Amino acid sequence: MVGKTRMSGAMDRSQFHIQWLLLTIGLLVVCPSQIALSQEIEGCRIFPANNVWNARIDYLPVDPKSNEYINSIGADIGLHPDFGGGMWMGAPNGIPYTIAADSPPKVFVAFTYSDESDPGPYPIPSNAAIEGGPNGTGDRHIIIVDKNTCILYELFSAYRNSDGSWRAGSGAIFDLRSNRLRPEGWTSADAAGLPILPGLVRYEEASAGEIKHALRFTCQQTRQAYAWPARHFASRSTDPSLPPMGQRFRLKSSFDISDFSSPTKVILTALKKYGMILADNGSNWFISGVPHSKWNDDQLVNELRTVKGSNFEAVDISSLMKNPESGEISDATASAVEDYKDN
Repeated sequence: MVGKTRMSGAMDRSQFHIQWLLLTIGLLVVCPSQIALSQEIEGCRIFPANNVWNARIDYLPVDPKSNEYINSIGADIGLHPDFGGGMWMGAPNGIPYTIAADSPPKVFVAFTYSDESDPGPYPIPSNAAIEGGPNGTGDRHIIIVDKNTCILYELFSAYRNSDGSWRAGSGAIFDLRSNRLRPEGWTSADAAGLPILPGLVRYEEASAGEIKHALRFTCQQTRQAYAWPARHFASRSTDPSLPPMGQRFRLKSSFDISDFSSPTKVILTALKKYGMILADNGSNWFISGVPHSKWNDDQLVNELRTVKGSNFEAVDISSLMKNPESGEISDATASAVEDYKDN
């Protein structure tokens, strides 16, 4: 299909890169429990350790089009937390998720985009949290984790009908134990065809002191293209200065985070190490998270807004791709950690 892009190829590893990998492997092997802590929800690891969402990208090269992408999104625009502890439009601020612990009855959902949605059925509990609340008019995502099977269910624009049945714009089902991507060209509950849950900032991680995965973010204008691991675009523009869905960005290593509060510092550290993935059209530099009463909204907004687009750079992650149909990375560090934990 015209306008789609897929990154491929491999880059030569420098001696510095090799030394960095060896050092990282050593550090991770010493502290395996910390790895598991940040990668699990209710005993379910959020994708394998060698998944691209869990890959450090602080050592990878800058994308040649970095400046163009940054300027198109807004070099002078600050980060904004699209989550918090308060209310927005009468509902908790952020994208909530629900744990399906008691195997609720599964229901089939009528989809607007049925040709790119997983038919299900979906285990939607009666108390399933909806983004924006039951009366919300926004994206109305429903995210469900079945803790017994470690299967992730995600719906976009989900509504319950008067007879108890459900309808939604689109839906996707992910096995959290697998690196399998959506079929090429398919959307998900997100425009980029990616899962939403692994990119959310969670209070439990921030309060524990470390986030060890990439974050999800949005911008207003994207290109009619997508880059691995994204599978879908949502734009009619072919302007090469606009970023494709799936483009990875990171906070520059030179950006000083020493004066920020602890929760914000955790988020910014993750943005340096793991970066963030462009997953949907929306407000510029909005990062996504889960509502929690303990977030300090004023602190988050006032601190993150001082981090401007110019403090970021787009990253070329093409060397991580092992197979364009999989989220598994070829990075020796993640593979070594996975082998260690399995043994």
